[in-house]
Amino acid sequence: MLLLGWFSTSNMTNARNQHKASILSNGKVLVTGGYYGNNVALNSSELFVPSTSTWTTTGNMADVRWIHAASVLLNGKVLVTGGWTGSSALDSAELYDSSTGIWTTTGNVTDARYIHTASTLSNGLVLVTGGLDNNGVALNSAELYDPLTGTWTTTGNTADIRYWHTASVLSNGKVLVTGGGVSSGLNTAELYDPSTGTWATTGNMNYIRSAHTASVLTNGLVLVTGGLDNNSVALYSAEVFDSSTGTWTATGNMIDARYLHTAYILSNGKILVTGGLGNGYLNSAELYDPSTSTWTTTNNMNNARAYHTASVLSNGLVLIAGGGNNNGALNSAELY
Repeated sequence: MLLLGWFSTSNMTNARNQHKASILSNGKVLVTGGYYGNNVALNSSELFVPSTSTWTTTGNMADVRWIHAASVLLNGKVLVTGGWTGSSALDSAELYDSSTGIWTTTGNVTDARYIHTASTLSNGLVLVTGGLDNNGVALNSAELYDPLTGTWTTTGNTADIRYWHTASVLSNGKVLVTGGGVSSGLNTAELYDPSTGTWATTGNMNYIRSAHTASVLTNGLVLVTGGLDNNSVALYSAEVFDSSTGTWTATGNMIDARYLHTAYILSNGKILVTGGLGNGYLNSAELYDPSTSTWTTTNNMNNARAYHTASVLSNGLVLIAGGGNNNGALNSAELY
Protein backbone atom coordinates (compact mmCIF):
# COMPACT_ATOMS: atom_id res chain seq x y z
CA MET A 1 0.00 0.00 0.00
CA LEU A 2 1.38 3.44 -0.95
CA LEU A 3 1.44 5.87 1.96
CA LEU A 4 1.36 9.60 1.27
CA GLY A 5 2.59 12.30 3.58
CA TRP A 6 5.66 13.53 5.41
CA PHE A 7 8.22 11.39 7.19
CA SER A 8 11.09 12.58 9.34
CA THR A 9 14.56 11.60 8.22
CA SER A 10 18.03 12.08 9.69
CA ASN A 11 18.94 15.56 10.91
CA MET A 12 21.66 17.56 9.22
CA THR A 13 24.92 18.00 11.12
CA ASN A 14 24.45 21.77 11.15
CA ALA A 15 21.29 23.80 11.61
CA ARG A 16 21.10 26.20 8.66
CA ASN A 17 18.75 28.47 6.77
CA GLN A 18 19.10 30.58 3.64
CA HIS A 19 21.40 27.81 2.37
CA LYS A 20 21.35 26.04 -1.01
CA ALA A 21 20.76 22.43 -2.05
CA SER A 22 21.95 20.85 -5.32
CA ILE A 23 21.15 17.41 -6.71
CA LEU A 24 24.33 15.70 -7.88
CA SER A 25 24.63 13.30 -10.80
CA ASN A 26 25.12 10.43 -8.32
CA GLY A 27 21.70 11.15 -6.78
CA LYS A 28 23.05 12.64 -3.54
CA VAL A 29 22.01 16.12 -2.39
CA LEU A 30 24.71 18.68 -1.59
CA VAL A 31 23.74 21.32 0.97
CA THR A 32 26.01 24.36 1.21
CA GLY A 33 26.48 27.27 3.59
CA GLY A 34 23.63 29.11 5.19
CA TYR A 35 22.94 31.10 8.32
CA TYR A 36 23.08 29.62 11.80
CA GLY A 37 22.00 32.60 13.90
CA ASN A 38 23.58 35.56 15.67
CA ASN A 39 24.91 36.72 12.31
CA VAL A 40 26.98 33.53 11.99
CA ALA A 41 27.45 32.25 8.44
CA LEU A 42 28.56 28.72 7.59
CA ASN A 43 31.19 27.40 5.19
CA SER A 44 30.27 23.78 5.88
CA SER A 45 28.72 21.39 3.38
CA GLU A 46 27.01 18.05 3.79
CA LEU A 47 25.55 15.32 1.63
CA PHE A 48 22.20 13.55 1.93
CA VAL A 49 22.42 9.92 0.79
CA PRO A 50 18.95 8.75 -0.33
CA SER A 51 19.77 5.04 -0.16
CA THR A 52 20.44 5.27 3.59
CA SER A 53 18.53 8.47 4.43
CA THR A 54 21.61 9.77 6.22
CA TRP A 55 23.79 12.88 6.09
CA THR A 56 27.57 12.88 5.78
CA THR A 57 29.89 15.86 6.02
CA THR A 58 32.01 16.77 3.02
CA GLY A 59 34.61 19.43 2.24
CA ASN A 60 34.19 22.96 3.58
CA MET A 61 33.94 25.94 1.24
CA ALA A 62 36.74 28.52 1.39
CA ASP A 63 34.25 31.26 2.33
CA VAL A 64 31.33 31.39 4.73
CA ARG A 65 28.23 32.44 2.83
CA TRP A 66 24.45 32.57 2.88
CA ILE A 67 21.81 33.88 0.44
CA HIS A 68 24.24 32.73 -2.26
CA ALA A 69 23.51 30.82 -5.47
CA ALA A 70 24.44 27.25 -6.44
CA SER A 71 24.34 25.77 -9.95
CA VAL A 72 24.97 22.24 -11.19
CA LEU A 73 27.20 22.44 -14.26
CA LEU A 74 26.90 20.17 -17.27
CA ASN A 75 30.15 18.47 -16.15
CA GLY A 76 28.51 17.55 -12.82
CA LYS A 77 30.43 20.00 -10.65
CA VAL A 78 28.59 22.53 -8.48
CA LEU A 79 29.34 26.23 -8.84
CA VAL A 80 28.65 28.43 -5.81
CA THR A 81 28.64 32.19 -6.31
CA GLY A 82 28.49 35.27 -4.12
CA GLY A 83 26.43 35.49 -0.95
CA TRP A 84 26.64 37.41 2.31
CA THR A 85 29.18 36.74 5.07
CA GLY A 86 27.39 38.60 7.85
CA SER A 87 29.33 41.78 7.16
CA SER A 88 29.93 41.96 3.41
CA ALA A 89 28.86 40.74 0.00
CA LEU A 90 31.10 38.22 -1.75
CA ASP A 91 32.52 38.25 -5.26
CA SER A 92 34.10 34.82 -4.80
CA ALA A 93 33.06 31.62 -6.54
CA GLU A 94 33.95 28.00 -5.81
CA LEU A 95 33.57 24.62 -7.49
CA TYR A 96 32.64 21.35 -5.75
CA ASP A 97 33.83 18.07 -7.24
CA SER A 98 31.64 15.22 -6.02
CA SER A 99 34.26 12.63 -7.01
CA THR A 100 36.72 14.06 -4.47
CA GLY A 101 34.49 15.97 -2.05
CA ILE A 102 36.79 18.97 -2.43
CA TRP A 103 36.09 22.64 -3.16
CA THR A 104 38.41 24.72 -5.35
CA THR A 105 38.22 28.45 -5.93
CA THR A 106 37.52 29.71 -9.43
CA GLY A 107 37.30 33.16 -11.03
CA ASN A 108 35.55 35.91 -9.06
CA VAL A 109 32.33 37.43 -10.30
CA THR A 110 32.71 40.99 -11.58
CA ASP A 111 30.16 42.36 -9.09
CA ALA A 112 29.93 41.15 -5.50
CA ARG A 113 26.29 40.16 -4.97
CA TYR A 114 23.80 38.25 -2.84
CA ILE A 115 20.11 37.35 -3.19
CA HIS A 116 20.86 36.89 -6.90
CA THR A 117 20.08 34.06 -9.32
CA ALA A 118 22.35 31.68 -11.23
CA SER A 119 21.13 29.56 -14.16
CA THR A 120 22.97 26.87 -16.10
CA LEU A 121 22.31 27.47 -19.80
CA SER A 122 22.03 24.80 -22.50
CA ASN A 123 25.43 25.92 -23.86
CA GLY A 124 27.05 25.10 -20.50
CA LEU A 125 27.61 28.69 -19.41
CA VAL A 126 26.12 30.00 -16.15
CA LEU A 127 24.11 33.24 -16.16
CA VAL A 128 24.11 35.29 -12.95
CA THR A 129 21.60 38.13 -12.61
CA GLY A 130 20.77 40.91 -10.20
CA GLY A 131 21.01 40.79 -6.43
CA LEU A 132 22.28 43.30 -3.90
CA ASP A 133 25.82 44.68 -3.79
CA ASN A 134 28.01 45.32 -0.76
CA ASN A 135 26.11 48.53 0.02
CA GLY A 136 22.69 46.89 -0.25
CA VAL A 137 22.04 48.51 -3.63
CA ALA A 138 20.07 46.44 -6.14
CA LEU A 139 21.86 45.48 -9.36
CA ASN A 140 20.80 45.20 -12.99
CA SER A 141 24.10 43.68 -14.08
CA ALA A 142 24.42 40.16 -15.45
CA GLU A 143 27.47 38.03 -16.15
CA LEU A 144 28.40 34.68 -17.63
CA TYR A 145 30.69 31.97 -16.22
CA ASP A 146 32.59 29.71 -18.62
CA PRO A 147 33.52 26.40 -16.92
CA LEU A 148 36.16 25.74 -19.60
CA THR A 149 38.17 28.83 -18.65
CA GLY A 150 36.96 29.47 -15.10
CA THR A 151 36.33 33.12 -15.99
CA TRP A 152 33.43 35.57 -15.96
CA THR A 153 32.41 38.00 -18.68
CA THR A 154 29.75 40.68 -18.46
CA THR A 155 26.68 40.36 -20.63
CA GLY A 156 23.67 42.60 -21.26
CA ASN A 157 22.10 44.37 -18.28
CA THR A 158 18.50 43.72 -17.32
CA ALA A 159 16.11 46.62 -17.86
CA ASP A 160 15.19 46.63 -14.16
CA ILE A 161 17.36 46.35 -11.07
CA ARG A 162 16.08 43.44 -9.00
CA TYR A 163 16.71 41.00 -6.13
CA TRP A 164 14.56 38.27 -4.57
CA HIS A 165 13.54 37.63 -8.19
CA THR A 166 13.35 34.34 -10.08
CA ALA A 167 15.16 33.03 -13.15
CA SER A 168 13.88 30.08 -15.19
CA VAL A 169 15.53 28.37 -18.17
CA LEU A 170 12.84 27.79 -20.80
CA SER A 171 12.66 24.92 -23.28
CA ASN A 172 13.77 27.30 -26.06
CA GLY A 173 16.97 28.06 -24.14
CA LYS A 174 16.01 31.59 -23.14
CA VAL A 175 15.93 32.68 -19.48
CA LEU A 176 12.82 34.26 -17.97
CA VAL A 177 13.43 36.64 -15.07
CA THR A 178 10.42 37.78 -13.04
CA GLY A 179 9.60 40.28 -10.33
CA GLY A 180 11.82 41.02 -7.39
CA GLY A 181 12.17 43.78 -4.88
CA VAL A 182 13.50 47.31 -5.14
CA SER A 183 12.24 50.42 -3.28
CA SER A 184 8.93 49.32 -4.77
CA GLY A 185 8.28 45.79 -5.97
CA LEU A 186 8.22 44.73 -9.60
CA ASN A 187 5.69 42.98 -11.80
CA THR A 188 8.00 43.14 -14.82
CA ALA A 189 9.50 40.18 -16.65
CA GLU A 190 12.39 39.94 -19.11
CA LEU A 191 13.83 37.32 -21.41
CA TYR A 192 17.56 36.70 -21.92
CA ASP A 193 18.66 35.31 -25.29
CA PRO A 194 21.99 33.47 -24.94
CA SER A 195 22.58 33.64 -28.70
CA THR A 196 22.73 37.44 -28.62
CA GLY A 197 23.55 38.20 -24.98
CA THR A 198 20.66 40.65 -24.81
CA TRP A 199 17.50 41.09 -22.75
CA ALA A 200 14.02 41.86 -24.07
CA THR A 201 11.03 42.86 -21.99
CA THR A 202 8.01 40.60 -22.14
CA GLY A 203 4.51 40.76 -20.70
CA ASN A 204 4.13 42.04 -17.13
CA MET A 205 2.79 39.77 -14.43
CA ASN A 206 -0.65 40.54 -13.07
CA TYR A 207 0.80 41.13 -9.61
CA ILE A 208 3.90 42.76 -8.16
CA ARG A 209 5.80 40.07 -6.31
CA SER A 210 9.17 39.28 -4.74
CA ALA A 211 10.46 36.29 -2.75
CA HIS A 212 8.12 34.19 -4.92
CA THR A 213 8.77 30.98 -6.87
CA ALA A 214 8.79 30.11 -10.57
CA SER A 215 8.55 26.57 -11.94
CA VAL A 216 8.79 25.39 -15.55
CA LEU A 217 5.91 22.95 -16.06
CA THR A 218 6.11 19.83 -18.22
CA ASN A 219 3.98 21.62 -20.85
CA GLY A 220 6.56 24.43 -21.08
CA LEU A 221 4.49 27.04 -19.25
CA VAL A 222 5.98 28.79 -16.20
CA LEU A 223 4.00 28.82 -12.95
CA VAL A 224 4.71 31.70 -10.55
CA THR A 225 3.36 31.45 -7.00
CA GLY A 226 3.00 33.72 -3.99
CA GLY A 227 5.56 36.24 -2.86
CA LEU A 228 5.26 39.69 -1.32
CA ASP A 229 3.35 42.56 -2.88
CA ASN A 230 4.22 46.26 -2.80
CA ASN A 231 2.81 46.57 0.73
CA SER A 232 4.82 43.59 2.04
CA VAL A 233 1.65 41.49 2.14
CA ALA A 234 1.95 37.78 1.32
CA LEU A 235 0.12 36.69 -1.83
CA TYR A 236 -2.25 33.80 -2.50
CA SER A 237 -2.18 34.38 -6.23
CA ALA A 238 -0.52 32.31 -8.93
CA GLU A 239 -0.13 32.95 -12.65
CA VAL A 240 1.19 31.20 -15.72
CA PHE A 241 3.53 32.53 -18.42
CA ASP A 242 3.26 31.34 -22.03
CA SER A 243 6.52 32.00 -23.84
CA SER A 244 4.85 31.53 -27.25
CA THR A 245 2.68 34.62 -26.65
CA GLY A 246 4.65 36.48 -23.98
CA THR A 247 1.54 36.76 -21.83
CA TRP A 248 0.54 35.93 -18.27
CA THR A 249 -2.73 34.29 -17.26
CA ALA A 250 -4.07 34.12 -13.72
CA THR A 251 -4.63 30.60 -12.44
CA GLY A 252 -6.13 29.21 -9.24
CA ASN A 253 -5.11 30.86 -5.97
CA MET A 254 -3.17 28.94 -3.37
CA ILE A 255 -4.98 28.04 -0.16
CA ASP A 256 -2.33 29.80 1.97
CA ALA A 257 -0.69 33.13 1.15
CA ARG A 258 3.07 32.63 1.37
CA TYR A 259 6.53 33.89 0.46
CA LEU A 260 10.05 32.50 0.93
CA HIS A 261 8.52 29.09 0.26
CA THR A 262 9.57 26.35 -2.17
CA ALA A 263 7.85 24.94 -5.27
CA TYR A 264 9.04 21.87 -7.15
CA ILE A 265 7.70 19.63 -9.90
CA LEU A 266 6.88 16.06 -8.93
CA SER A 267 7.24 13.06 -11.22
CA ASN A 268 3.47 13.18 -11.88
CA GLY A 269 3.72 16.74 -13.19
CA LYS A 270 2.06 18.36 -10.19
CA ILE A 271 3.76 21.17 -8.24
CA LEU A 272 4.39 20.75 -4.52
CA VAL A 273 4.54 24.04 -2.59
CA THR A 274 5.83 23.94 0.98
CA GLY A 275 6.16 26.22 3.97
CA GLY A 276 7.25 29.83 3.84
CA LEU A 277 6.00 32.87 5.68
CA GLY A 278 2.43 34.11 5.56
CA ASN A 279 0.34 34.01 8.68
CA GLY A 280 3.56 33.36 10.58
CA TYR A 281 5.84 30.47 9.69
CA LEU A 282 3.88 27.83 7.76
CA ASN A 283 3.98 24.05 7.93
CA SER A 284 1.31 23.70 5.27
CA ALA A 285 1.85 22.16 1.84
CA GLU A 286 -0.33 22.15 -1.25
CA LEU A 287 -0.38 20.67 -4.73
CA TYR A 288 -1.08 22.41 -8.03
CA ASP A 289 -2.54 20.35 -10.86
CA PRO A 290 -1.75 21.95 -14.25
CA SER A 291 -4.51 19.93 -15.93
CA THR A 292 -7.21 21.57 -13.80
CA SER A 293 -5.42 24.79 -12.70
CA THR A 294 -6.46 24.07 -9.11
CA TRP A 295 -4.75 23.65 -5.73
CA THR A 296 -5.45 20.99 -3.13
CA THR A 297 -4.05 20.70 0.37
CA THR A 298 -1.81 17.79 1.26
CA ASN A 299 -0.40 16.71 4.61
CA ASN A 300 1.35 19.34 6.72
CA MET A 301 5.10 19.17 7.25
CA ASN A 302 6.30 18.12 10.70
CA ASN A 303 8.00 21.51 11.16
CA ALA A 304 6.92 24.99 10.13
CA ARG A 305 9.78 26.52 8.10
CA ALA A 306 10.82 29.21 5.65
CA TYR A 307 14.16 29.80 3.89
CA HIS A 308 14.42 26.01 3.50
CA THR A 309 15.37 23.92 0.48
CA ALA A 310 13.40 21.30 -1.43
CA SER A 311 14.97 18.67 -3.68
CA VAL A 312 13.19 16.07 -5.81
CA LEU A 313 15.16 12.83 -5.46
CA SER A 314 15.63 10.22 -8.18
CA ASN A 315 13.30 7.89 -6.24
CA GLY A 316 10.49 10.46 -6.52
CA LEU A 317 10.57 11.57 -2.90
CA VAL A 318 11.01 15.24 -1.99
CA LEU A 319 13.66 16.17 0.57
CA ILE A 320 12.99 19.28 2.67
CA ALA A 321 16.02 20.47 4.63
CA GLY A 322 16.70 23.15 7.21
CA GLY A 323 15.28 26.64 7.10
CA GLY A 324 14.13 28.68 10.03
CA ASN A 325 11.12 29.39 12.21
CA ASN A 326 10.42 31.09 15.53
CA ASN A 327 12.88 28.71 17.19
CA GLY A 328 15.75 29.80 14.92
CA ALA A 329 17.67 27.82 12.33
CA LEU A 330 16.65 24.17 11.86
CA ASN A 331 18.75 21.05 11.36
CA SER A 332 15.71 18.87 10.71
CA ALA A 333 14.86 17.25 7.39
CA GLU A 334 11.78 15.46 6.14
CA LEU A 335 10.65 13.48 3.12
CA TYR A 336 7.39 13.69 1.19
